[in-house]
Amino acid sequence: MTAELLAPYDRVRALRFDERGFWLLDQRALPQRSEWLAMADADAVVEAIRALIVRGAPAIGIAAAYALVLAARRLTASGAQARVDGYAAVAARLRAARPTAVNLMWAVDRMLDRCGSDPQPDRALAEARAIEAEDLAANYRMALAGAAFIEPGSGVLTHCNTGSLATAGLGTALGVIRAAWAQGKLAQVHASETRPWLQGARLTAYELLEDGIPARLIADGAGAWLLAQRGTHWVIVGADRICANGDAANKIGTLSLAVAAKQFGARVMVVAPTSTVDFGTASGADIHIEERDPRELCEYAGLRVAAPGVRAWNPVFDVTPAELIDVIVTEKGVVERPDGRRMRTLLAARSGPDVS
Repeated sequence: MTAELLAPYDRVRALRFDERGFWLLDQRALPQRSEWLAMADADAVVEAIRALIVRGAPAIGIAAAYALVLAARRLTASGAQARVDGYAAVAARLRAARPTAVNLMWAVDRMLDRCGSDPQPDRALAEARAIEAEDLAANYRMALAGAAFIEPGSGVLTHCNTGSLATAGLGTALGVIRAAWAQGKLAQVHASETRPWLQGARLTAYELLEDGIPARLIADGAGAWLLAQRGTHWVIVGADRICANGDAANKIGTLSLAVAAKQFGARVMVVAPTSTVDFGTASGADIHIEERDPRELCEYAGLRVAAPGVRAWNPVFDVTPAELIDVIVTEKGVVERPDGRRMRTLLAARSGPDVS
């Protein structure tokens, strides 16, 4: 199967940069409304990342790269030192916007490394476009590499949204599911609702239905019972950070599914570009897990649903230990039964030629 055959399953986009500026699809409004928001400046992008207007680790990184383009343009009329200081300040605000997703830091660092501390706007734009294009190409490679592990007649379960809305296009885990569907391998696709923001119910279901892939939605709490029925063979998820030992941080609820998969004989696949692999973080114990406003649990669409006065804890990621992961798929290759030694094979691959 060639990458061209996946094009019909890649029709959604989360962001665009054109002659009129930088635009983000407001993912808070989907699937009821499709609204594109113009980003006036870099700080608007920072707020969009915090507010989940744009989300998904790769898409956040791409958005941050374009935010630095906006910063470079706005600072052109300033003095040299003011440009350097202003650009550094924007970079710092971007890094702090979502602390768990390593792609955000990776993209900011790459922009600074390759464009300098006082970049020309055209140079910054070229680099941001390269980041976006490379992510899209990586997703196509990962889709085909991951689908190769799936046997005909398989059932799969995915958690959160890892599709075109979370990336430059096609998706990571959802890209694998799209490729496996296109190859006729899948008997059933399930998507968990993904509390508290319902990315699975709102976004993953939306993308799959747009592609004509019949998905069934389940409550987060139904995942273990679904796996106990033995008709789901793979749990396929993305990641916001993969550690040097193979531990993976992903949307809260991933760990529960991985534990249940181990118990009931399903396999776990983590799909993410090598920009998500953080060899500077030894294990999941070293990851800062972002906690968001408790109101996200207590309210929905501005309506209070929890008992007045109740306290809430709202971590938005958890860490799945490497021993619960069967395969990590990247654009540079796959790591089966990940551990520190096997993960180190990606160190050389990251600077080598792409896997085709």
